[in-house]
Amino acid sequence: MYRSPRVFFVALAVSCLLALAGCGSATQASPATAVTDGPSHPGVDAVFADLDRDGPGAAVGVLLAGEIVHRAGYGVAHLDHGVPITPGTVFDIASISKQFGAMAALLLEADGRLDLDEDVRAYVPDLPDFGVQVTPRHLIHHTSGIRDWVHVMSLAGLERSDVISFDRILRMLFEQQAVNFDPGAEYAYSNTGYNLLARVIEAQSGMSFREFTRQRIFEPLGMSRTHFSDDHLEVVAGRAESYSPDGDAGFVRQPNQLTALASSSLNTTIDDFILWMRNYETGEVGGEEVVKTMVEQGVLNGGETLAYAHGLTIGEYRGLPNFGHGGSWAGYRTNFVRFPEQDLSIAVFCNVSNCDPAGRARRVAEVFAGELMGPAPEPVGSAEITDAPPPMPTEAQLREYAGRYRSPELDMTYEIVVDRGSLLARHWRTGPSALAPAGEDAFSGNPRLFPELRFRRDGSGRVVAFTVTGGRVRDLIFERVGG
Repeated sequence: MYRSPRVFFVALAVSCLLALAGCGSATQASPATAVTDGPSHPGVDAVFADLDRDGPGAAVGVLLAGEIVHRAGYGVAHLDHGVPITPGTVFDIASISKQFGAMAALLLEADGRLDLDEDVRAYVPDLPDFGVQVTPRHLIHHTSGIRDWVHVMSLAGLERSDVISFDRILRMLFEQQAVNFDPGAEYAYSNTGYNLLARVIEAQSGMSFREFTRQRIFEPLGMSRTHFSDDHLEVVAGRAESYSPDGDAGFVRQPNQLTALASSSLNTTIDDFILWMRNYETGEVGGEEVVKTMVEQGVLNGGETLAYAHGLTIGEYRGLPNFGHGGSWAGYRTNFVRFPEQDLSIAVFCNVSNCDPAGRARRVAEVFAGELMGPAPEPVGSAEITDAPPPMPTEAQLREYAGRYRSPELDMTYEIVVDRGSLLARHWRTGPSALAPAGEDAFSGNPRLFPELRFRRDGSGRVVAFTVTGGRVRDLIFERVGG
């Protein structure tokens, strides 16, 4: 693909910088935690110098003008056995996976086997008829209105450490009776939409999603240690465990039993992902037109252009345009960013939840392109404005809400009880959740479950239902059962 003169001179300048860094390496040692058998840069090592050699850490890859300029591992992949992280360590890269789902859809479109503007129910007849048309394009750009399973599964009593399989997510989806909004009218991030996209790809390719992506993306690029996980019991050689900090006690393991095809669950290494980053320059998979389409942004029905493209977020950092994506599941935290004008790509994969891969990736970008960047953003303070809390209902008013409420979409029943002058939502799977007044017939509780709970009344004023609304779920209804 074409490289602008600007990219050439940036690459030349950085090559000189690398040469100078190499001359000084005898007097400036790399951090002791670095594990690398290829190109490395002391400026990047410095970004990861805080990672404890005996704790979980990160793997990093940097590609500049098609050349690897840094690949290294820092910290430990598996604390039980003291295995170091290397560029060949396998990570679950979480939501960075979405761009591969989008690429799979574009490849099928190029084959003439998928129409991105067709009703999804033409490909997946099991999908409920929501009374509106959802298309694959809506799924790709998060404009379908389909509820995100992460919140829905929490309301159904599942913990993130539970087994959450691709089939279980689809079974949940097929029980839904409504979407959050008319498709194309708004943007709302939906992992479920990408899981449905994977099912569409399976239906139109005649292969499992894992096999299709292996044959059409990973194998042609030589990504031999990359696959979508479709079995949480599968043993994967060299895979990093995921962790979160546990105060003075060190770290605790964060179990990962998720197989959410296309939205997440891609297992890969930095070495393999470098091959994918290079594809944005070469177009070896998909060709130039498909690669260009990957960064085309979605457009709402009203004409507003979104920041989200095909599994990629379009943005800028300190004046330099970029695209990429982040990921977060269990203790894995990941980030990929590409600066196309500088032909600079960076991937950071962490196996600990407090790693901040996006912040580290930006600091790595400053190492190679800082002189081309605008001023660093000023810290933005936030003035706290505290509204007066709504009045607390009397105990008699609270008792109007007491009862059992069932969601037919989740097959889940919560009991609303009054306990010592407070309202609680209770189920044995989730434990009690205190509900604080938030307005007339409105309450808020555990943000993972009840960010906004609003009771509904019938014509006589009797409470007959409540709805739950959060960032990615709107008006999920629980109907009163019994007296």
